[in-house]
Amino acid sequence: MKSRDTLIRLKRFQVDEKRRQVVQIETMIAEFDRMASDLDREILSEQDKAGIHDIAHFAYPTYAKAAMTRRDNLKRSADELSGQLSDAQAALAEAFEELKKVELLEERDGAKEKVAETVREQAEMDRIALTSRAVEMRAY
Repeated sequence: MKSRDTLIRLKRFQVDEKRRQVVQIETMIAEFDRMASDLDREILSEQDKAGIHDIAHFAYPTYAKAAMTRRDNLKRSADELSGQLSDAQAALAEAFEELKKVELLEERDGAKEKVAETVREQAEMDRIALTSRAVEMRAY
């Protein structure tokens, strides 16, 4: 039983670690999306200041071009992280299933142990009853 307790703790730790990874990736994706939105606003602001919205125009703001490149990189990184998120969620689900299997085994063994204890107690009660009955019979 001691080794099963250790196994359960290990599986819980693994589930918690996988859950942290999922949350970390989700946080990074949200942060990249927020940064890309901020860059979109800055690009529009630069275009409005310059009065030029055509990227091919020779006087298009350099900062707006650089911000577009950065925004596109952030979006690409967020897309890559989405793939990693799917993998991390699958790993979390697998770790959770493994934990549940071990917990169910522990629960089943606990139930078996409880039944065995009840049987032992009943046998002891029967023995006591028979002994006291035998004593009563000798007394007559």
